[in-house]
Amino acid sequence: MERLWNANYVKVMTANFSLFFAFYLLTPLLPLYLSETFGATKDVIGLVLSGYTVTALLFRPFSGYFVDTFPRKKVLMVCFAAFSIFFAGYLAAGTLLMFALVRTLHGGPFGALTVANSTVAIDVLPSSRRNEGVGYYGLSNNLAMAIAPTFAIYIYAETHNFELLFWMALIIATFGWMVDATVRLKPTTVTQEPKRISLDRFFLARGWMLGFNMIFFGFCFGVLSNYLAIYGKQVLGMTGGTGTWFLLCSIGLMMSRLQGSKALRQGKLTQNATEGMLLSLAGYTIFVACPDMVGYYGSAILIGLGNGHLWPAFQNMIISMAHHNERGTANSTILISWDVGVGIGIIAGGAIAEHLGYATAFWTVSVTHALGVLLYFVRTRRFFLSGRLDQPSAS
Repeated sequence: MERLWNANYVKVMTANFSLFFAFYLLTPLLPLYLSETFGATKDVIGLVLSGYTVTALLFRPFSGYFVDTFPRKKVLMVCFAAFSIFFAGYLAAGTLLMFALVRTLHGGPFGALTVANSTVAIDVLPSSRRNEGVGYYGLSNNLAMAIAPTFAIYIYAETHNFELLFWMALIIATFGWMVDATVRLKPTTVTQEPKRISLDRFFLARGWMLGFNMIFFGFCFGVLSNYLAIYGKQVLGMTGGTGTWFLLCSIGLMMSRLQGSKALRQGKLTQNATEGMLLSLAGYTIFVACPDMVGYYGSAILIGLGNGHLWPAFQNMIISMAHHNERGTANSTILISWDVGVGIGIIAGGAIAEHLGYATAFWTVSVTHALGVLLYFVRTRRFFLSGRLDQPSAS
């Protein structure tokens, strides 16, 4: 069997850990930062934070095209450099308007970087271990999610210094850029001649149903992850629970990726997707139905277990519907769909919480996820099985 854990794969995973550590270092505390520093209301916080996701969404179709058309290593390095530099912008933003501008623009390199780095990870994987490798690749995201929020909340509790966190994010992102700079790619992974520009160069039309279905799941995580800290503090009276929630969620993510690696290696993509959706649905429902410590922390484990099965399954499904020179586009398509859902969730979640309360916002999450599960069983599963380019068993 071909070797999975080669040096380049480990380097790309390390760089991915760094970029997501820098991302999650700030994400759970930014609503508090905007509220305490600028006095922003819930709906304004939603609008400001959604700009990041909207810009990432706009950049991802083009990043998929560039990753598939031009030297991937060069595209990766430029995107990572821009992503790192933008953390310095938070240090310079002295008004809510300036912060909103910097945050919104920062989404661009983030959107491009996640596409470029994940595509390079696929390139350095042996073809016989690709499904399994994509699943393990997500562990670097999950580990960052497990550590970064807890670490950030501890630093904030001890110092109440957001500027220190911005500096730390800048340094950690720069470290990731340095690691990726040492990755070596084979020349054959680059499309030498740009092809005629068409819709399928920016969005994998063959996989549109998978992307549409993913919007539902992105919406749910967008609402929950962005309003978790304020909900825990204002409704449940928990000041240190956010870090623990992300830690438990990440443990669930890592456990499910490790447990599901065998099924991925065997090509059982739809089975993994089904398990993930049902576990996540249980988690989102328990979160709002049981507004106490048990529901709060129990939901984290279930959502982690669910997303850990769901994400690699959907990502591998859409990659299996793409040609070799469309991997970047396939990656960007599934990430675009997640971004659309997260962006809608951030805006809608803030508005619903402001006018109808957090309980209504989180019940909306549970219902939306149930609709996404229903869509998968009614349409998406059959769409994938009939449209994939490789034809091993997908049960």
